[in-house]
Amino acid sequence: MEQRTILALDLGTQTGWALWTGNGSVISGSECFKPQRFEGGGMRFLRFKRWLTEIKQSVDGLDAVYFEEVRRHMGVDAAHAYGGFMGQLTAWCEHHQIPYQGVPVGTIKKHATGKGNAGKQDMIMAAQQHGFTPADDNEADALALMRWAIAQEQTA
Repeated sequence: MEQRTILALDLGTQTGWALWTGNGSVISGSECFKPQRFEGGGMRFLRFKRWLTEIKQSVDGLDAVYFEEVRRHMGVDAAHAYGGFMGQLTAWCEHHQIPYQGVPVGTIKKHATGKGNAGKQDMIMAAQQHGFTPADDNEADALALMRWAIAQEQTA
């Protein structure tokens, strides 16, 4: 497989992320985009877009972006937030001509744990079994998605 830089995202107010760099190293974390006290409702999305640009610049470009495709949300607010982040992400990728792909939650969980309905703790344990120390389940999900994306690219 040629050396590619891949960003995997678990979108949400607490966004998990994992970055596979061209030299094979992994950087990951969990970033908070909670609305701040005196800002308008759209500012979280502008901060998200600025953060994406900072990541892209830190690695001198991205070859692909994968994101967790959620089809069911626990509440209306979560659904609205997810839709906003996904809209910003896809527009940003289109603007920068970076290929992107949504991957169903069950696909990621099954790849990581062997079962498509794995819980948060299962996902954290799966990440730990691969040598990672995720700060939370969002980072663990992004790491699992990154591993799935790498496996897909290696078989392509």
